[in-house]
Amino acid sequence: MMRAGDGWLHRLKGSPSNAGRADRAESVVGVEGDVTALQRRTQRVLVASQILGGLGTATGIALAAVLAKRVSGDEALSGLASTASVAGTAVLSVPLAALMNARGRRAGLVLAYLIGVAGAALTVVAAVAGNFPLLLVGLAGFGAASSANLQARYAAADLAAPDRRARAISTVVWATTIGAVLGPNIAAPAGRSVTGFGIPKEAGPFVWAAGVFLLAAVLVQVMLRPDPLLTARAAAPAAERRPEARSVRAGFEAVAASPRARLALVTVAVSHTAMVSVMSMTPVDLQHHGAGIQLIGLVISAHITGMYAFSPVMGRLADRFGRLTVIGLAIGLLACAALLAGTADGSRAQSAAGLFTLGLGWSAGLVAGSALLTDSVPQAARAAAQGLSDLTTSLAAGVGGATAGLVVATASYAWLNLAAACLLLPLGALALFTRRIPLQG
Repeated sequence: MMRAGDGWLHRLKGSPSNAGRADRAESVVGVEGDVTALQRRTQRVLVASQILGGLGTATGIALAAVLAKRVSGDEALSGLASTASVAGTAVLSVPLAALMNARGRRAGLVLAYLIGVAGAALTVVAAVAGNFPLLLVGLAGFGAASSANLQARYAAADLAAPDRRARAISTVVWATTIGAVLGPNIAAPAGRSVTGFGIPKEAGPFVWAAGVFLLAAVLVQVMLRPDPLLTARAAAPAAERRPEARSVRAGFEAVAASPRARLALVTVAVSHTAMVSVMSMTPVDLQHHGAGIQLIGLVISAHITGMYAFSPVMGRLADRFGRLTVIGLAIGLLACAALLAGTADGSRAQSAAGLFTLGLGWSAGLVAGSALLTDSVPQAARAAAQGLSDLTTSLAAGVGGATAGLVVATASYAWLNLAAACLLLPLGALALFTRRIPLQG
């Protein structure tokens, strides 16, 4: 018996005309003999590349602010390191989506990782030369690798049946846990490994990150075949295979035309902005209350665990109970996190609980929102719509992160959490409104 939503998979395997189109797009399902097997293979490749990409990103970011302080000589400028990295992610989002529209996921992911390699290398050159503007340019390029990490979750959904999309997305998100945990722990040995070459130890992680990104690019280029996006597109209705249906403009129009797609985009952006804003200032608040670096590290580790380790649970919930239900769960978790963190007042245990819950809320919002966006736009416009979502998310998080410092400096950490909670009010209203709109078709 065929599962609901598997009809397009059946068409792809059974239609000679579709098989011919897939041949021309390097997407011959017959090579695997079974689309389900192809999806499993695709997911394994994406999980492996996500581990590498997450490892490279976390290794570099662990000392980015410290490196910026060393090169600039001004602690006040150290925060620009993360800003430059986020800007690089945002700037690449739409061009990367356009490239994927034209040539598939493989081309876009490989390019993003290679730009990350160049950015990491340029960061090392800037560190040796003591050139701060060049360092920011390098960090922007380094941030491009995060675009690959973001887009990988959508690549996992290309061949997944509709009732398993959230689980496919959540598995790739979960894989980031490994890199995110290992990355900061190898930053110190990475720094020591380059000191004999005249490279500052703070730049060592970027040397290692360049190698890891290059390995990820090679893995995707060699193993991500056939391309999941081109394979899925081969089974789409004829109207969706027209070039104009795959344009970036079509992606924007598809989001604008679908209430559920708009909700999905806002959910991911708000969840990410609330998480970045509170998380980025939590170490400052803990330090203000006398916490040491080790304790701060434990709190952030709890947060990262909440973000990634439970994403498969969120994926199963979203597939079982629906995307809108899990979006409601995300809103509730983020609100609880703001309450816990905002009223901790120096309590280490409460801060850790708040940051763990914050990570859970982010995971629920990202997984359910990403799945809902994929569900809600035509297949041809998905890559462009997904690029728009990543652009919006990166820009919103960049503004949120920059504003968070100002809020804490002029008011308090408690007020920052209140502001984050207020972001959830319009999201909740939009979710309730969208739930009342009947599904089309």
